[in-house]
Amino acid sequence: MNSYFELQIKINPVIEDIVSDILFENFDCEGVITVEETYKDLEMTATTEGTIKAFIRGKKTDCAGILREQKEILISRGMTEEELGSWEFVLEEKENKDWSEKWKEKWDVTHVTEHIAVAPTWIEYSPKQHEIVIKLDPGCAFGTGTHQTTQLCMKALEKYFTKGKTMADIGMGTGILSILAKKLGASEVYGCDNDETVIDVAKENARLNGESCTFELGTADKITKKYDFVCANILHNVLFDIMGDLKNIMQDDAIMSLSGILQEKAPIVLEAINRENLKIIDEIQQDQWTSFVVKKG
Repeated sequence: MNSYFELQIKINPVIEDIVSDILFENFDCEGVITVEETYKDLEMTATTEGTIKAFIRGKKTDCAGILREQKEILISRGMTEEELGSWEFVLEEKENKDWSEKWKEKWDVTHVTEHIAVAPTWIEYSPKQHEIVIKLDPGCAFGTGTHQTTQLCMKALEKYFTKGKTMADIGMGTGILSILAKKLGASEVYGCDNDETVIDVAKENARLNGESCTFELGTADKITKKYDFVCANILHNVLFDIMGDLKNIMQDDAIMSLSGILQEKAPIVLEAINRENLKIIDEIQQDQWTSFVVKKG
């Protein structure tokens, strides 16, 4: 095929990860670019921040209907028009023999911390001394390591996870947090997600990194085992609803990283933390996002 469709949508950049997930779930989407930046003499001269771009295979689809329906779902879950952005879109057919590779051009190695990096599978990268490198194919699931909410959980794992402990990753997406826990010395890692499309992606990413994790379709309320460390990188309203379920899978002295929280939504999550008598031991922020590290007992 020598053509593809390029879909550009105007959004609030703080929800770029949510919209990316919607695009992969509802379109035959080969890849997504959340922002393109142009530099001259080390200074940024242009940015597409606020416009998300998707590369779509196959026939022209009802973009207007799908986007309208998905936006209404998010509004029904408590998000505002301001938080979502306009969602005005342009759909264009493009001619390009290398269309399926085009979106990969903007990806690069992400240095999350001094000792943790995330590298797309098609980029050759030699780790620095004492650096953990996670290889991912970021083409088809949530949590590629580039978004702030994922990085906040990774920072919490680096700071608080202890070698030999067990870990549960609730809403694991690509499995990046599970893989990091394994590389940090976890004895056992379990990840679940309510999106069946990401399960095989997470399993493949674990294989690419030579790590053994258990991934399955599921939710926190169905888990009977207890873990030493829990990660939950989920929307604030979902965290509010399932905080009790998350507490139930924590060992008595367990630590949990809660992320996916816009700073203005933090009070909602704090209410749930206090409701379940969890103790906050740290708050980590990045841009307009915040995360809480809490302890049971």
